[in-house]
Amino acid sequence: MATCNGNGAPKFSSKLQVEAIQTVIPMKITDPRLSRRVVLPDTFHSGDLQRRFHMVLYYNKASETDSGWIVAGWFKESLGSAIVENPIFAGRLRKLEDDNINSNGKFELVSNDSGVRMMEANYPKNMDDFIDYKKVENVENELVYWEDIHEISPQFSPLFYVQVTNFKCGGYSIGISCSLFLADPFAMTSFLKSWSNIHNNLVSQIDAPKIPSFYTPNFTKIGSSQNLSITSPKTKKQITKTFIFKNPKMKLNNNESLKNLASKCIGEIEGKIGKKNSSNFTFLVKENFENIKMEYCSREEIIKKENGLLSIVLANWDDLGANKVRFIEGNKAIHISYWIINGENNQDLVMISPTHDEDNHELNIIITISN
Repeated sequence: MATCNGNGAPKFSSKLQVEAIQTVIPMKITDPRLSRRVVLPDTFHSGDLQRRFHMVLYYNKASETDSGWIVAGWFKESLGSAIVENPIFAGRLRKLEDDNINSNGKFELVSNDSGVRMMEANYPKNMDDFIDYKKVENVENELVYWEDIHEISPQFSPLFYVQVTNFKCGGYSIGISCSLFLADPFAMTSFLKSWSNIHNNLVSQIDAPKIPSFYTPNFTKIGSSQNLSITSPKTKKQITKTFIFKNPKMKLNNNESLKNLASKCIGEIEGKIGKKNSSNFTFLVKENFENIKMEYCSREEIIKKENGLLSIVLANWDDLGANKVRFIEGNKAIHISYWIINGENNQDLVMISPTHDEDNHELNIIITISN
């Protein structure tokens, strides 16, 4: 297996070159369309629309014929097939017809086949150097494309982005950006695992060509494109820390019990970091697979007398199982990064959602605080 060998960690400037941007739509029309109701506070901050999850998976060059260009070339077909099974990932957020700019608050997610935005990029540095340098400088936002959701006309804004970045050494990264209204980190990782299985089945077919039809180097001269800012300038430097807990028994039908659960988790966090979190929280609950509700809560509304009967288990990003996302059989990601952006108002986030395993009825409690 070929590897990327870095030669120290030079100072990086933004030299990412975007070579291709396209939209991947489902391979067949979604009928009937799926929808999810999204209820926001009447006075919601427009920055709340920008809350999102990012993941970057780094892969070494698996063989002499492997490259990010090859992998991305097959994505047009494999991703198009994957979102047939999960059409909401190709959907959009839209205001309900009886809503208006002043009342805000009522939205829905619709699987309208508008598609996933995909970018292919080139970074003229070695991947190992980049991984080393990101430990001291917040540069990883270069690897995850995101355009802010339009406040007035959100139906035109993608909610899911994929960015494949090719490094000088032959290694490549796959960057994921996903609105938290579309999927929480567990749901997104579950989708990625399903997609990677579909991808491997596609490229392993006996009659599959060695070079995919959508192979960008066949259509453009790599390295000749202009540099492009690819992340929202309002939030790209935001630094957060996320804590993950699990509860094995509680149901989502009692808002007061969920706040008690959040209170216990926040208490655990404050004990670890040695200080109190913010005085206000954004409380995002996926009540079921059809309803999402967000509300603003003061610290006093959440932090109450602890219920000793509540059971929580501290988890971490590894519990997502993203190491199983392999777009080439046997080629495991050498490094994976995860983070959540809290939006422009930077208010601490409490997100509660059910697990997406039919045989498992756990609740996932994900709390993201600003550093």
